[in-house]
Amino acid sequence: MQAANRRKTIGLLVGMGVLVWLVVYAALTYFGTSTAGIVPIAVGIALISVWGSYYGSDKLVLTMTGAKLIQESDNPKLFDLVHEITIASGLPMPKVAIVVDSAPNAFATGRNPEHALIAFTTGILDAMDRDQLQGVIAHEMAHVANRDTLVSAVAATTAGAIAILSDMLTRMMWFGGGRDRNREGGGNPIALVISLVILILAPLAAMMLKSAISRKRESLADATAVAFTRNPAGLRSALEVLAADSTVVQQRSTAVAHIWIESPLDAKSVSKLFSTHPPIAERIAVLKSMESLA
Repeated sequence: MQAANRRKTIGLLVGMGVLVWLVVYAALTYFGTSTAGIVPIAVGIALISVWGSYYGSDKLVLTMTGAKLIQESDNPKLFDLVHEITIASGLPMPKVAIVVDSAPNAFATGRNPEHALIAFTTGILDAMDRDQLQGVIAHEMAHVANRDTLVSAVAATTAGAIAILSDMLTRMMWFGGGRDRNREGGGNPIALVISLVILILAPLAAMMLKSAISRKRESLADATAVAFTRNPAGLRSALEVLAADSTVVQQRSTAVAHIWIESPLDAKSVSKLFSTHPPIAERIAVLKSMESLA
């Protein structure tokens, strides 16, 4: 299951690369070679914004979620569980933070295992027993082990570059820029219409691919968590607690929705295509199947 999810993630990232190529090709077809200079500008803007956030992800997410770092003396039992998973996973000990919020949830962030941070709401600490909380910690540490912050940054950079590039070209289109006789394709009307459709729909397709990558990383984290604990029942039971609870964390910005173990936004999504997490019922069913094989 871990290998399958990694392969699917690679396939989706390749799809993002193909989409970038299509947008560039469409731009050159519709506007001509004069637009080639826009491509590095769009990529540069996306790189600066996303990778700046990536390198400061732990501090940025602490600010956005209201999480506060704690010491081992503040919650020895929680630190004992985190120590167990770090030993099982072979990862360094992460920073631990608490979000004062009655909704049960948790997240992990940090650009690499040496700068990792995992956070828990007060609601999840109150609602879950030891085995359930161990499963949650293993899931979050799995995100650290699988470098999901890095994968998300790559996906976000690509999607951001596509969005910026498409927006620039669409504005040029409406204001008549680049409408000269030097267009590639010799002004073939079919090629121009196809190019126009690609430019309009590319940002939507990029968002769908980014969400699909996020869903695969969540499934991978579930499978990796079981590899750490050898106890699929713990995480399965934890997800059942989350499924039964209808409260939502107060800090539910779209910028950080994907990092929570249960997305605070997916229940309100117009389509599953834009959900950052697989349906929680599907995740529970997969973990139950693991229990039957154990």
